[in-house]
Amino acid sequence: MPLLRALWFGVVAIVVCLAPWAYGQDAAPQQPTPEQKAFLEKMRALDWVKGPTTVNVEGNAKLTVPDQYVFLDARNASKFLEMQHNLGNGREVMIAPRNLQWMAYLEFADEGYVKDNEKIDAPALLKTLKANTERANEERTRRGWSALHVVDWATPPIYNTTTKRLEWATILESDGNRAVNFSTKILGRHGFTSVIMVTDPANLDQAENTLDRILGGYAFNPGETYADWRSGDKVAEYGLGALIVGGVAAVAAKKGLFSVLGAFLAAAWKFIVAGVVAATAWLRRLFARKQV
Repeated sequence: MPLLRALWFGVVAIVVCLAPWAYGQDAAPQQPTPEQKAFLEKMRALDWVKGPTTVNVEGNAKLTVPDQYVFLDARNASKFLEMQHNLGNGREVMIAPRNLQWMAYLEFADEGYVKDNEKIDAPALLKTLKANTERANEERTRRGWSALHVVDWATPPIYNTTTKRLEWATILESDGNRAVNFSTKILGRHGFTSVIMVTDPANLDQAENTLDRILGGYAFNPGETYADWRSGDKVAEYGLGALIVGGVAAVAAKKGLFSVLGAFLAAAWKFIVAGVVAATAWLRRLFARKQV
């Protein structure tokens, strides 16, 4: 995959994909540009949590961070997203392998118990996603960022009745470059956890399999699982299909509040060209001074 053009978005994408733990080679280091130096210093300043460890996450749940993986809490994940020209809402946390070939963002929504007996119409949902994403580009344009476009499903939506996970993957395009957002909704008693993994399309299968193992280390606390639902608990006013196109924001859009949906999707999409690991010695040495 070719590297991005040398504009700021491209600088961000390349540097993040190189990562502080990029694969090592003994080639002579190239000198970073001033923009790259500034970006790398911001990377080093983040409070990276190194695995193996277990962290508490919003929604009365725990997440195991394995060895060779890193975690950012909501405050640091928000900074990391902004550095990449991605919108955040201040509630997302991040887990990723130390080489940052892919990144997954998790956020809990306490919107109630989502009934899982709805049939999923993948073609209709894709059409809705495309239209809604174009509305969301108004927010990105306002910030001076490149527009994002939904191209197609990389993996059509599928619901696992055993794990209570709704999963799909979407191909995104921006400035002629493509990335995949692999999305998971983990249903619980009082709401659901959204997981968005961003990766290079060529790396999707490997990243998807790895994330599946990571999510095996995510669990709602006892009493908070989907099976723990009891009569009288709050029930969401939408089903599985709405989860794919925006959840409560999609409901608001149906009532005419399209700006709500646009802002939601602008924050939901994550775009970065992952997997471009170009083994630069200067990057490795820069982060050698801060163990992560």
